[in-house]
Amino acid sequence: MAKGLQGFSWTMLLLFCAIQELGAWARHTAVEGPGLGQPGDPALLAGGRVKRGWVWNQFFVVEEYTGTEPLYVGKIHSDSDEGDGSIKYTISGEGAGTIFLIDEITGDIHATERLDREQKTFYTLRAQARDRQTDQLLEPESEFIIKVQDINDSEPRFLEGPYIGSVAELSPIGTSVMQVMASDADDPTYGSSARVVYSVLEGEQHFTVDSKTGVIRTAVADLDRETQDRYEVVIRATDMAGQLGGLSGSTTVTIVVTDVNDNPPRFPQKMYQFSIVETAPVGTAIGRVKAEDSDVGENTDMTYQVKDEEGVEMFKVTTDSNTQEAVITVQKPLDYESKKVHTVVVEALNKFVDPRFVDLGTFRDQTIVRVSVLDVDEPPEFRPPSNLMEVQEDAHVGSVVGVVTALDPDTANHPVRYAIDRSTDTERIFDIDAKTGAIVTGKVLDRETAGWHNITVLAMEADNHSQVSRASLRIRILDVNDNPPELATPYEAAVCEDAKPGQLIQTISVVDRDEPQSGHHFYFTLAPEATNNHHFSLLDIQDNTAAVHTQRVGFNRQEQDVYLLPILVVDSGPPALSSTGTLTIRVCGCDSSGAIQSCNSTAYVVSATLSPGALIALLVCVLILVVLVLLILTLKRHHKSHLTSEDDEDMRDNVIKYNDEGGGEQDTEAYDMSALRSLYDFSEIKGGDGGGGPGEGGPGRNPASELHALPQWVQSPDLDFAVFRDYICRKVEQADEDLSVPPYDSFQTYAFEGSDSPVPSLSSINTWSSSSEQDFSYLGGWGPRFRQLAALYAGRRGEEDGEDS
Repeated sequence: MAKGLQGFSWTMLLLFCAIQELGAWARHTAVEGPGLGQPGDPALLAGGRVKRGWVWNQFFVVEEYTGTEPLYVGKIHSDSDEGDGSIKYTISGEGAGTIFLIDEITGDIHATERLDREQKTFYTLRAQARDRQTDQLLEPESEFIIKVQDINDSEPRFLEGPYIGSVAELSPIGTSVMQVMASDADDPTYGSSARVVYSVLEGEQHFTVDSKTGVIRTAVADLDRETQDRYEVVIRATDMAGQLGGLSGSTTVTIVVTDVNDNPPRFPQKMYQFSIVETAPVGTAIGRVKAEDSDVGENTDMTYQVKDEEGVEMFKVTTDSNTQEAVITVQKPLDYESKKVHTVVVEALNKFVDPRFVDLGTFRDQTIVRVSVLDVDEPPEFRPPSNLMEVQEDAHVGSVVGVVTALDPDTANHPVRYAIDRSTDTERIFDIDAKTGAIVTGKVLDRETAGWHNITVLAMEADNHSQVSRASLRIRILDVNDNPPELATPYEAAVCEDAKPGQLIQTISVVDRDEPQSGHHFYFTLAPEATNNHHFSLLDIQDNTAAVHTQRVGFNRQEQDVYLLPILVVDSGPPALSSTGTLTIRVCGCDSSGAIQSCNSTAYVVSATLSPGALIALLVCVLILVVLVLLILTLKRHHKSHLTSEDDEDMRDNVIKYNDEGGGEQDTEAYDMSALRSLYDFSEIKGGDGGGGPGEGGPGRNPASELHALPQWVQSPDLDFAVFRDYICRKVEQADEDLSVPPYDSFQTYAFEGSDSPVPSLSSINTWSSSSEQDFSYLGGWGPRFRQLAALYAGRRGEEDGEDS
């Protein structure tokens, strides 16, 4: 059928093109007439007509041509063509030589390929007419267009799919859901090939579509999301305005039905049962219930509440925002013995109610929750829960302070035993009767020491001590008058020697450790032993204070400088207690304004002989003497420590250093050489050995010989070093025992003198040869400064040689 329609379309198109060509030929003939338009025609020029070079009409070619022969497009013709074949027609431009071919002699143009208007709607070409012999242009090159004529070869297409729309459930008929649009690639200006209409292929029971605009609307008013939440609707688009032979395309539109709050919450059960122990603390969760709602999203949000009065008092219902469950918790302590089962009415209602659907019914539901209370073994309970007792502080040991009572709340009603938590009564001031709960005093009480006592009483089952209850008990010690009043301070007053009668000396007050309920009231009077007093009087001011006044004119501190006034103080009881306090009154010297200057006889005498300036000078002198004494003691101590350090100095400090020069040859007194001998008495050392002749430092040796032999100290084989050894050992022992000194040796050996001096050493410390083995002749070459020294040693050398000979 489709092939037959396609052949029919081609036939109609070819017939249309033939009619166009015939019309063009008729118009051309009517204008030019037979034999007109020949080149060089005198009649044409004489008539004033404009000569045309090219003769053609607009060219059309039908798209999608499927014939076997080239499709004739049209003909170009020059009015200078006489039909003798001398003119050659050529074309150039888009498709020339490939798509479009031209007959060079006749100018007929044919299309050799299948064209598609949807790809290219027209082709622009240029025509040339040339002389076949000379190839010269006979006419100016002219441009012409070949249009591709459209046929209905493209079906409508939905380019914006897939399409997904939504509509609320229970929407009224005709509610717009969405719009779909199809496009047709055919030429909208030619025929009805691109004119599209819409229709519903599937889903027409629930939705319709506007044939011109493509708007989809609801066809029913009872769309129910809970029944079906989405629909697949197939929409068709047909071109040729839906006429026979038009092409069509289709698409599937998904329509989602959105939820509205049209369903109330419903409890799956009309009764729920839970159980909980009676000792569960307040806030304990008993269970959860949930009402079902067929809606989705926020339309399922709900709240729960307790509707009955009993349930409101004992239980609390909250909503879990995540699960939308009702959480039932304990709001008040439970008691199995009072009530074993509680019935609670729980109501669920939606948070968000749509007023459009109120007529559908109430959006709430109720259920019954039965809570069974389970019995447990509970500790005893104190009744009544009073925690204050009072007792007089003079109560005897064993007196009853009060009685506490506790009962077992369980059905078994076990007997109760009592005890005191000794961590709250470490001194065991109170005791309790284990069976009756009577609290008695265990020690003598004293309110002034502790006016309150806080103890903890324990009550437990007689056969199960693990079931223990605790009660805090405050015991107040009531005051009794057991402390006499006393003077607030040890009062001391002063009276001027020139005091007048009735002069106020001192105001006194008292303190009392007791605290009578009616308040303190004290009475003052002079003690019986002061009844013969004629110097001072006591006045009770009646405000718990008393005033002391003078009774005589003037006092003499030379006769008596201190008066002791005993005062008796009595409280109001009961019973009335009293005490005697003494007021010390000193007689003082005062100036003319009444200011006290001094208050004793010694100061009076001193003040009569010395002025304040003299006293200050005396104190300064005493201070200077003290400073001098301290300075002298410090210096003596320092000197003593210095002497001790000299006694303990080591061998290093005994080396005497000198670097002064001699006075020349004539200076024999520049330095006292005997200072070198004063450190060690070698003669005494040698003499102690019992030997040694005159040449070895014996007693008969003269000073001159000692002076010459001093630099040449010779180590004698019989020399005893015991003295040095003892001295060094003593110093080592002292250094070892004294931990405060640095660990240095007390003796050092100096055996190296350096290598830079050209003069040999004069030291005798390291000299091992005897004096006879040394030659001092080299001293003569040291210059005039050492001439005297050379003479001395040269003379000594001569004497030794004489003795040897």
